[in-house]
Amino acid sequence: IAVLAIVGVGIAVRNTSVQGASDAPQIAQISVGQKAPPFAVSTTGGPFDIANNGGKPTFLELFATWCPHCQREVRVIDGLYARNGSKVNFVGVSASPLGQDEATPETQADVVLFMQKFGVTYPIAFDPDLDVAHKYLQGGFPTIVLIDKTGKILAIGSGELAGSDMQKALTAAVAGKPVDPTLGTKKS
Repeated sequence: IAVLAIVGVGIAVRNTSVQGASDAPQIAQISVGQKAPPFAVSTTGGPFDIANNGGKPTFLELFATWCPHCQREVRVIDGLYARNGSKVNFVGVSASPLGQDEATPETQADVVLFMQKFGVTYPIAFDPDLDVAHKYLQGGFPTIVLIDKTGKILAIGSGELAGSDMQKALTAAVAGKPVDPTLGTKKS
């Protein structure tokens, strides 16, 4: 009976792991050079629609409120926003199904708490259907996607990125010059 119990627990744990894996974020099928998939969100700075970008490049961040990398990156992105916000659209979008406690579903309240707790000044949005995540998330948080003023993807990066690399990319995008397509994440 003890052996059957151990086998039963092993099967249950294995099945739980398989079930959980299907809930993991998928890697969106986007690439540098392609047209950015359409999306529209209501941000803390008002509505944003990539199709109506005002003739400016767009800096898109996909974040998770529970992610320590995203929390640390707020300070960096706030600085970029302060320097470039008049020339570049900034939008952060929640991209995790889990809230700040990593156990319950993400809510608008989680996103507001994230904004308040970490001092987010750039526009961010709650995306309850994870539409933007399904179109852009690269499997890691944060995912940064830089889109030019015509709607073409210029660069994709994931994880904590250096502010200097992102600033170089923003400066180049505004000037219509080539951008490092990895935002400095290229491995040697």
